[in-house]
Amino acid sequence: MGMEQTQEERTVILGSKSGLHARPAAIFVQKAKEFQSQITVSKNDKTANGKSILSILTLGAKQGDQVVLKIDGDDAQMAIKKLSTLLEEDLG
Repeated sequence: MGMEQTQEERTVILGSKSGLHARPAAIFVQKAKEFQSQITVSKNDKTANGKSILSILTLGAKQGDQVVLKIDGDDAQMAIKKLSTLLEEDLG
């Protein structure tokens, strides 16, 4: 029996002036890939794979938008802290 699967969910307001565009999306995805957990980012009825830049870009998320970060896996608690903080910052 390994560690218990954890699921974390948090609603975050995007801080980046350019939203989740190329550079911020790349920074987010790079950080997301450091975690084992499954990571999704949702906006309204669209859900993106947190480890795919193309997927994240299709959300068209802008500064001030609410997005829901869902993380499923052994390192979900650590991932939700790091990634939600990242989304709230202005990543340029």
